Amino acid sequence: MFEDFTLTSYASASRLTNGQLERQAHIILKNNQLITFVESVSQMVLILNTHRQIIYANKSFLQFCKSSNLKSLIGQRPGESLNCENAFKTPGGCGTSELCKSCGGTKALLESIKGVKSTHECKILTRNSGAVDLRVTATPFNADGEKLTILSISDISHEKRRISLERVFIHDILNSAGAIAGLSSILKEIDDKEEMTEIASTIENAANNLIEEIKIQREFAVAERGELVPDLKETESIKILEELACIYSNHDVNPGKKILVHPASEKMCLKTDHVLLKRILGNMIKNALEAYQPNDEINLKCISAGQSIRFSVHNKSVIKKQIQLELFKRFYSTKGNGRGIGTYSMKLLGEKYLNGKVWFESSPTKGTTFFIEL
Repeated sequence: MFEDFTLTSYASASRLTNGQLERQAHIILKNNQLITFVESVSQMVLILNTHRQIIYANKSFLQFCKSSNLKSLIGQRPGESLNCENAFKTPGGCGTSELCKSCGGTKALLESIKGVKSTHECKILTRNSGAVDLRVTATPFNADGEKLTILSISDISHEKRRISLERVFIHDILNSAGAIAGLSSILKEIDDKEEMTEIASTIENAANNLIEEIKIQREFAVAERGELVPDLKETESIKILEELACIYSNHDVNPGKKILVHPASEKMCLKTDHVLLKRILGNMIKNALEAYQPNDEINLKCISAGQSIRFSVHNKSVIKKQIQLELFKRFYSTKGNGRGIGTYSMKLLGEKYLNGKVWFESSPTKGTTFFIEL
């Protein structure tokens, strides 16, 4: 009656076989009233069985996931049809990996299977390093004795981007602009040349931070649209790490931590976009700077890894398990709503535009290390 993939870290991995799926799909297709309704709404709609398998998808959903026909989706789970990278980490598929425990879509479906209408938000990182933010509502219903779920789906990516822009970008720009304005007004009242030079230097740093913040947001928007063109040039691995160590040792986000280039680092030449690579490694360093650990220091390292070069950023702190499950998702942050672009951009820039691999490891014995391999 069903295929049983026993290995799962969360939801059941079992699935109905093709004959059973066809019978369920036929029950839905002969219900003209239901089909007319789900095709008349602007939202994406899926109808799923108790194994979380798709037995019907309306045209809005087919268009969203760029599928040419319904038949190709029958039997898949939502994450598989949306190309969610977590849906392909285990043999059981969508909902069965450790990372699926934080998925709002799976939570909503499991609650619906228990007979409860449920709404959650769902952050998906796709296998091509894209991202989508969804709001899903799972509603239980019965059809010819079959327990099924109607899953309505709204794409809230634009809403999340707007919140991020308002709460983070504009907030940071106002802070920088306010600091520049305040220091400029003080400058007019000072006669001491040494003090004037010091304040002028602070104004220059604040202005540079403002410009950098605008560049980051512009770069991120262009990258998400798929329009970023990497500027590939020959560069040197150790030089990049030394530049970053210098920048972040004196950065205003550094609470006093030492940043060191590991002595085992290898001097290698590579052809890449060094601005994007520094952006990725810079975000890794910022994460390490924000983590609290007494007497912590940050080690930057680059070594050869077969035909590739592996860069890493290590510190002694440990990332909590729940945070690890969501770390690379867009707009996810432990620092409040609307943040969380930094870790997502590591994946987006590193994998989609530099054709590398980005990941992290974290444990009480080894601390936390972020990697990018090119």
